[in-house]
Amino acid sequence: MIELRVNGETVQVDAEPDTPLLWALREQLGLTGTKFGCGIGMCGACTVHFNGMAMRSCVLPVAGAVGADIRTIEGLDHAVQQAWIDHQVPQCGYCQSGQLMAAAALLDKNPRPTDGDIDKHMTNLCRCATYDRIRAGIHAAAATLPEPPPPPPPVEEPAEGAEPPTEPAADEVSQ
Repeated sequence: MIELRVNGETVQVDAEPDTPLLWALREQLGLTGTKFGCGIGMCGACTVHFNGMAMRSCVLPVAGAVGADIRTIEGLDHAVQQAWIDHQVPQCGYCQSGQLMAAAALLDKNPRPTDGDIDKHMTNLCRCATYDRIRAGIHAAAATLPEPPPPPPPVEEPAEGAEPPTEPAADEVSQ
């Protein structure tokens, strides 16, 4: 038995260590929202979150998922889901659970992606070619997310050979 953490719950699967996580999810746990597409990690239909990152589960051995936080489409609760509905993103829908998982991971990492960011990150294939609607759905979901905090100001390094600043003595501060 192999113990996994899936959708916030600790579960056990009876699988060989090299069994793809996809098959443990579908066959052992009945989580059939994660789809089989190509079996070689190219199409993205099997995308799940692995410690918050989009990961192709058809090429990830179940033993490699031990100790990780795995989230499937069944455990996703994200603004991107409503945006998909509002923008009628799916056509046939087969790839959409993987598309949603990849889009949610992108927005969790980059809540204000540009079209270039989306094109770079969204490598899942859609045979119906709904890529324009996928992009629109991602932008719509991003618009509903809170503004990210501003980056911290840069730390200025002292010039080479300069003495680091010192704190004033207590009696100098009170004067």
